[in-house]
Amino acid sequence: MAGVFEEKSSKTGSQYVVHNFHDVEDQPFTPQGPLSAAIPDDGQIVTQNERQSLIRGLGQRHIQMIAIAGAIGTGLFLGLGGSIATGGPLGALLGYMFIGLIVCCIQFALGEVSALLPVTGSFVRHAEILVDPALAFAIGWNVVYGCFLSVPSEISASVVLIQYWTDINAAVWVTILIVVSVVVAVSFIGVYGEIEFIFAILKILLVVFVVILGLVIDLGGAPGVPRRGFHYWKDPGPFVEYIATGSWGQFLGFWAVMTNAVYSFAGVESLAMAAAETQNPRQNIPKACKRVFARVSIFYLATVLIVGMLVSSADDRISADSGTAATSPFVIAASDAGIRAIPSVVNAVCLSSAWSASNQSILAGTRTLYGLALKGHAPKIFLRTSKWGVPYMCVLLQMAFSLLAYMCVSNDAMNVFWWFVDLTAAGTLVSWIAIAFNHIRLMQAMDKQGISPTELPWHNRITRYTSWFALVACVIILFTGGFTVFTTGNWDTASFISSYLDIPLVLFAYGAYKLIRRTNIIPLRTIPVQQAIDEANNDPDNVPIKKDSILAKMNIFWG
Repeated sequence: MAGVFEEKSSKTGSQYVVHNFHDVEDQPFTPQGPLSAAIPDDGQIVTQNERQSLIRGLGQRHIQMIAIAGAIGTGLFLGLGGSIATGGPLGALLGYMFIGLIVCCIQFALGEVSALLPVTGSFVRHAEILVDPALAFAIGWNVVYGCFLSVPSEISASVVLIQYWTDINAAVWVTILIVVSVVVAVSFIGVYGEIEFIFAILKILLVVFVVILGLVIDLGGAPGVPRRGFHYWKDPGPFVEYIATGSWGQFLGFWAVMTNAVYSFAGVESLAMAAAETQNPRQNIPKACKRVFARVSIFYLATVLIVGMLVSSADDRISADSGTAATSPFVIAASDAGIRAIPSVVNAVCLSSAWSASNQSILAGTRTLYGLALKGHAPKIFLRTSKWGVPYMCVLLQMAFSLLAYMCVSNDAMNVFWWFVDLTAAGTLVSWIAIAFNHIRLMQAMDKQGISPTELPWHNRITRYTSWFALVACVIILFTGGFTVFTTGNWDTASFISSYLDIPLVLFAYGAYKLIRRTNIIPLRTIPVQQAIDEANNDPDNVPIKKDSILAKMNIFWG
């Protein structure tokens, strides 16, 4: 950790004053040219560069809806059928419940640390302060790398969805989507917030609609369709035997669902990436994080339950891989009931979800790269911002990678491209592990320094235990995510690489940085907890949000 923290006593307790920020780990990347000079570090947690160059354009409602948009995506609308086919209706429900619990624990940990350290780059910069600059370097570039490939993959997915309606050349749609994405990315951050707000409302409306529609169909409300109830839970049964037989096979089906469910929730951690561009982040980010539990319960669990009642796990259609609305269990159920308009409606919202996911990847990737540049882990050219406070050099680099989406024009090239994209899948779990570990280190540092957690801007006493649960669970899922390749007759080189290559990549980046920059794990006693608390207490923007009315508290969607 750059800087030397000298402990001083005062009437209000221990304080940490920063002296001589010249440690080797914070020396900047030094490319040739005029931008090689280091930008002075003012010794503050939230740097002066962030305060002056970035604009706080995201309000409370934007952050609330970004949290929803990150949790509801094409995985919910298109991927649930595959989960039912793998684990059965009860196996899928239990799998999503378990991952939903992990997500809630991760969000609470993220909200608690982000309220104390509302920096650009979120958990990547948190690792710089709480653990080791080498970890921030490794995790940060892992996030950037994943986001760089996620944008063209989501654009390609959007093109597949568009081709559900038209056979116009894919290159035309790729061009249009890239241009629109660039316009949104270089615009004022509030434009992104408004777009995500609209997309999130569309997703909420569709989820509510399909859940109600599913209940009507299941209870016999559609003409000519008999009442099903929990028929499919009885025949073919609540669980599906996967790979093996008997109870062991049923457990493997449940476990396969759980590992797949992780990627349905990927992106929920991005709501804190633009903390320095959020109004009153110490209040608004925790508020968004702590409402994840209700949203996960309503949107995912209710949806999984309804899908398990509507479609049989033995139906071949739900395990198809067309990538369009045709594979959606809602579309299958509605089509069987003679409702013809549903496929286009679901496809349209899936299209908005895919493009929304692309926008989120742009936000997460560019802000993480900006945060890396702030601490010297990336060239300083990426600190350049527009008059709207947008790090446009980061945007230009990321959008250059979006040109890979043109590979979808060729089927052979697209297969290679998707192979590379799959390599980033485990990155979600790596990010969640980093978030949980950051929080654990914060709690340990506070114990070591004799600081009560009640002094934090936002704290929940159960997080001391839930972060450990999330950390252990994520590590287990990460190492067992590709378990099918180790079973008899199921070896697949591409699946093995996509499941496990990210682990050595992150470890290599961490080890190489430590070897070259000679960094050390930050001692708990020198982590600047008191300094961060003092900055929070003296932050003029840290104003408590007005207490919600009873009616507003009932609004778990966007209030």
